Amino acid sequence: MQAVIEAVTQRIIKRSEVSRAQYLSALEDAKTKGVHRSALSCGNLAHGFAACNPDDKSSIKQLNKANIGIVTAFNDMLSAHQPYEVYPDLLKKACQEIGSVAQVAGGVPAMCDGVTQGQPGMELSLLSREVIAMATAVGLSHNMFDGALLLGICDKIVPGLLIGALSFGHLPMLFVPAGPMKSGIPNKEKARIRQQFAQGKVDRAALLEAESASYHSAGTCTFYGTANSNQLMLEVMGLQLPGSSFVNPDDPLREALSKTAAKQVCRLNEMGSQYTPIGHIVSEKSIVNGIVALLATGGSTNLTMHIVAIARAAGIIINWDDFSELSDAVPLLARVYPNGHADINHFHAAGGMALLIKELLEAGLLHDDVQTVAGPGLKRYTQEPKLIDGELRWVEGPKESFDKAVLTSVNEPFQVNGGLKLMKGNLGRAVIKVSAVQEENRIVEAPAVVIDDQNKLDALFKAGELDKDCVVVVKGQGPKAIGMPELHKLTPILGSLQDKGFKVALLTDGRMSGASGKVPAAIHLTPEALDGGLIAKVQQGDMIRLNALTGELSLLVDETVLNARVAEAVNLQPSSYGMGRELFGALRSNLSSPETGARCTQAIDEKY
Repeated sequence: MQAVIEAVTQRIIKRSEVSRAQYLSALEDAKTKGVHRSALSCGNLAHGFAACNPDDKSSIKQLNKANIGIVTAFNDMLSAHQPYEVYPDLLKKACQEIGSVAQVAGGVPAMCDGVTQGQPGMELSLLSREVIAMATAVGLSHNMFDGALLLGICDKIVPGLLIGALSFGHLPMLFVPAGPMKSGIPNKEKARIRQQFAQGKVDRAALLEAESASYHSAGTCTFYGTANSNQLMLEVMGLQLPGSSFVNPDDPLREALSKTAAKQVCRLNEMGSQYTPIGHIVSEKSIVNGIVALLATGGSTNLTMHIVAIARAAGIIINWDDFSELSDAVPLLARVYPNGHADINHFHAAGGMALLIKELLEAGLLHDDVQTVAGPGLKRYTQEPKLIDGELRWVEGPKESFDKAVLTSVNEPFQVNGGLKLMKGNLGRAVIKVSAVQEENRIVEAPAVVIDDQNKLDALFKAGELDKDCVVVVKGQGPKAIGMPELHKLTPILGSLQDKGFKVALLTDGRMSGASGKVPAAIHLTPEALDGGLIAKVQQGDMIRLNALTGELSLLVDETVLNARVAEAVNLQPSSYGMGRELFGALRSNLSSPETGARCTQAIDEKY
C-alpha cells in the first residue's frame, strides 16, 4: 500500500476502535441461525405473506428459503429512478429461479435536486437523507427478510438508503443501479447557454431547449455530479456488482446485471456458505477506498458529508483531515464534466470502472483485502460484464485507456493530487473542489459581496455591481439554519464574471451542486453562521483571502475590529414554512456540522 493511504487507514481504524467494535457486536447479536421470520408469531407471519401469490406464500411458510426485501426509491419524475418501475417483478422472478422469494419491503422518498434548484423545496433536500434512512429502517423492521436489494441512485437517496441499511448490518444487501441516460448535447454547450441566459443574451425558450436536450430521457443525468459519484463510490466499496454502475437503462446487459444482483444477494444470506452482511463490507478499508476513488475522479463535494455520515452509521469515525491527506496522495485520473468536457458515458467507454480500479490497485492506492458482494478482494472489480451468447460473463477489463483525454493512468495523471482541498483559517473549515478550477483562478484575494439569499445575487449582477474582483459570501445557509440547500443558481453568474476576467470566488456555509465547477467555491463552512461562525460577522467590502493552493481561508480584518462587531442574526422566518418546511423544524435544528456529516443521529453516536 502507498504510505499515506496506509497511514490514514490505520489512523481511522485506531480512532474507530471502540465504536466499530460496538457496531460489530450489535451486528452479531442480530444474527439468527435460520430465516429471520422464524422469530415471528403465526399472526405476525400471516400478516407478512397475506397478499403473496400461492407459490410465494408456500415458500415463506416453509421457513427454509430466503426472503429478500426490496427497498425502492421509484418515482417517474426522477429520470434516474423511472426505470425502477419494472424492477420489483424482475427481481422477484430472479429470486424465484434459485428457490428464494422477494417482497417489496417499502418505498422511500426520492426528490430531484435538479427540479428544486433555487426553489424553496431545495431546503428539504439534505433533510430528506435522514427521512430516507429512517424509511429504509421502517421497511426492514418487519423482520421478514434475510437480505435486501436497494434501488436508488441520486443525491441524498443512496446515502440515506445506505445509512438505513447499516442499521440492519447483519443482512446481506446489494444496490441495484439503473444506469445513465445516453449522451445529449455537450455539457460545455449547456453551460455556455446558461451563462448567456444569465447575461440576457438568449431567452427562456432557448434555455429550456438546451436543458431539454441535455436531460432528455430515462436514466441518470450524464454529468459527474452527486448521482454518478454515488454509483462510483458504491462500486468501489463493493456494494454493487462489478461494472454495473454505468450501463445504460435500455442495454440488454442492464437487465442481466439486475437479475444477477437479485440471485447474488440470495447466495450471501446467513443460511448460505457465502454469508457476507453489509456491515462487514462497509469497513474502514472500504470507506477509504470510496474516498480515494472519488478523489481520483473529481467526485461530488456532497460526498464529503455523506461518506462521514455513512461511516458513522457503521461505527467508523472519519473527518475532513482524512480527506485532505488522501487528496494530497491521490492523483487525478478522470476528466468528466464539470472537471472536463466528457460525460459519464465517455468515461465508461474509455475504460470505466474496471480500468480506474486496476490503475488505483496497481499503484497501491486501494485496499484489495476487503469484502464485496462479488466475493473477497477488490481485484474482482477489474473485470467488466459482457453478454456472450446471451449469458452474462465477466471478462478482464481493459489494460489502458481508450481515450486518455477522459481517463488516464497513474503514471500520466491530469494532476498529481486529487480534486479536493481542505480550506481553513480564522473563518473556520471548508472544502473546495479544485479539479475543475484552472490554476490561475485558485487564489483570490478580494472584497466581500455579502448576501443571505442566493436569489439576491441576480439583481446585483444585472445592475453591474459585480463587475469587479470579489468574493461572494452567502451566509445563513447552513444545515441548522435552513437545511443547507445547494446554491447552484449562482454558477452561471459567477462563471460569467470569471469569463470577463474578474477574480471571483464563493464562500458559504451552504452547499454547491455536486457539479461544482470552474469558479473556486469554499463551501460547507464550519461553524455555520447560526452556530457562531465568523461568517456571520463578515461585512460588505471586507477583504477575504481564498488560496486553494495552500488551503488558506482568511477574513483579513483586524481582530480588535472583529471583536467589536455584533454577528448579524440569521433570519430563519422565510424558511420556517411553505413547501412542507414547517414539518422539518425539529429535524433541521438537530443537524450536526457538515464535517460530522450534517447528521441527525444522536442515537447512533450514543450506541456506537
